[in-house]
Amino acid sequence: MEFLNSSLGLILMAVSLIFFVLLAVHCAEVIAHKTGEPFGTLILAGAVTVIEVALIVSMMLSKAANSEFIARDAVFSTIMIVVNGIVGISIIAASLKKNVLSFQSDGVKGAFGVLIGLSISIFIFPSLTQGGGELSFSAKQLSFMGFTSLVLYVSFLLFQTVSHKAFFIDPEVIEEHHDIPSNKKVLINALILPIALVLVVVLAKKLSPFIETEIANAGLPTSVVGVIIALLVLLPEGITAIKAAYNNNLQKSLNLGLGSALASIGLTIPVLSVVVILLDLPLSLGLDPLNRVILLMTLILGGLTLSTGRVTRLQGIIHLIIFLEFLFLTIEP
Repeated sequence: MEFLNSSLGLILMAVSLIFFVLLAVHCAEVIAHKTGEPFGTLILAGAVTVIEVALIVSMMLSKAANSEFIARDAVFSTIMIVVNGIVGISIIAASLKKNVLSFQSDGVKGAFGVLIGLSISIFIFPSLTQGGGELSFSAKQLSFMGFTSLVLYVSFLLFQTVSHKAFFIDPEVIEEHHDIPSNKKVLINALILPIALVLVVVLAKKLSPFIETEIANAGLPTSVVGVIIALLVLLPEGITAIKAAYNNNLQKSLNLGLGSALASIGLTIPVLSVVVILLDLPLSLGLDPLNRVILLMTLILGGLTLSTGRVTRLQGIIHLIIFLEFLFLTIEP
C-alpha cells in the first residue's frame, strides 16, 4: 500500500491508466471492424463512454471542492479539444501537402449542426433555467435533457452509418481496406475489452484523489482536471485523426473528431444523468460567462470553417490559436 502511495507508484498507475485506455479503445476498434456499421460505431462509442464516465464519476465521488463541475469541465474540454485542437492541427497537418483542402460538407455540416444543438442545450440552458439553482438543471430537467441528447446522438448515428453514408466519404480519397479480423482475434479482443475497462475504472478511482491534490497544491483551478480527463479520453482518436489528415484524408479526420465530440455529449451526459440521480450527486453543467463566450466563438467559427467543404491553413491556425487561448484561460482564468 505504501508503494502505491509513493511517487513511483503513482507514476506507474498513471502510465498503466493510459495504457489500458489505449488498449480498451484498440480492442473496441477490432470488434467494431468485424461487426460493421452501425454496430461498430456503437461499440467503439460505448467503450469510450465507459472510460469517460468512469473517470468523471471517480472524481465526483471523491467529494473534492467543486466536484460538481468535473463533468461539465470534462465534456466542455472535449468540445474545445476537438473543434479547435484536433480540427486545427488536422487542417494544418493536411495543408503541409496541399494548399487548398476539400471534404464532403454535407456530412460535416450535419455533424456540426447536432454538436451546436447539444452544446447549447447542455452548457447554456442551465444558466437560463430556474429549476436546479444557478448553473444547474433540476432532476426532471436533467432527465429530459439526457433523453433528448441521446435521441439526437442516435439520430445522427443512423444518418451517418445507414441513410447517408456517402456524405461521410470523400470520393477523391482511396481508402485503405484492411483485412476483416478473424473470429479468434475478435474473441480475444472481446475478452480483453471488459478487463481493460474494469482496470480503467479501478485505476481512475485510485488516482483521482492524488490528481486533485496535486492540482490544488500547484495552485491550478479545478477545471484543469476536466481538461486532463478529456485529453486522456481523446488521445487514441486524436492521434488517429491527425495521422489521417497528414495522409491526405481530412474527411476521415473530421469524421473521427466530430464523432468523438458528439459521443462525449450524446452518450456521456445521458449516462451521467442517470448516475448522479441514482447516487444523489451534485452536478452543474452551466458555463461561466468567459467559457460561454469561448463556446459561442468556437461554434460560430467552426460553422464558418466547415460549411463550404474547402479550407486552407489559415482556418487551421485560427482554430489552434483559440484552443491555446482556451488552455491558457483555463490555467489563468
